[in-house]
Amino acid sequence: MPDEPVAVLSEVARTYGGVPVLESVSLGFVPGVTAVVGPNGSGKSTLLRVLVGATEPTAGEVTLPGATGPRPIGYLPQRVPFREGFTARETLAFYARLVGDDPDAALERVGLGDAGDRRVEALSGGMRRLLGIAQSVLGDPSLVALDEPASGLDPGMRERAFRAAAERADADTAVVVCSHALDLVDEHADRVVLLRRGEIAAAGPLDRLLDEHDAADARALYLAVTGEAAGQAGGEGSEGGAEGEDESDGDETEPAVHVTGVSDR
Repeated sequence: MPDEPVAVLSEVARTYGGVPVLESVSLGFVPGVTAVVGPNGSGKSTLLRVLVGATEPTAGEVTLPGATGPRPIGYLPQRVPFREGFTARETLAFYARLVGDDPDAALERVGLGDAGDRRVEALSGGMRRLLGIAQSVLGDPSLVALDEPASGLDPGMRERAFRAAAERADADTAVVVCSHALDLVDEHADRVVLLRRGEIAAAGPLDRLLDEHDAADARALYLAVTGEAAGQAGGEGSEGGAEGEDESDGDETEPAVHVTGVSDR
């Protein structure tokens, strides 16, 4: 896997009302799947918003040395307020026209090929998350950032959503996923970033971190690094979107309307 980063954060900090949420974060995101994990309020969602340009850092900078193409960044926030009254196909067609993509192919990529004629409000929560993933990868972006794609879903749909996200990673594409679903991190992530109180507690290839911390899996790694059981931080066993509380990272709330790319500003 290439070592050339698609995106780089250099000494990035972000404060809200003078309260630090991210402090001196320096990271490079290379092709493959990077999972960002940590307790609620540790800065995960803020890190993603800074990474994609939806939130300006208070200090430091973000560069995209390996992001190319007409749409270099795709972003799935925690809440994607698709307009009711439109079908899944019509919804994706609106965004697809902006980047020259095929909405039907996008639906097939996430396993929603048979749901194209269903209205958005008639889709299950899991299907709406899949639709959000399909929207976020239109235009084949080099950097895909997904905030809790599996949050609040039943076990089968969690796996389906996470797998759909991970399958976008290739030799040229970096997929960055914030997640409490540590079993899915074990299964799909190449690299892990553990945040604690807005700082990097550990970062690197998952296999290397497991060896360094004598951990059997991502859950044991989480405990070894943070000193906190994953379930106490809203692990994958909690329903209803545990990571939704991570929006208390700062004073910002998610944008009312999500437009493809990084127009969530």
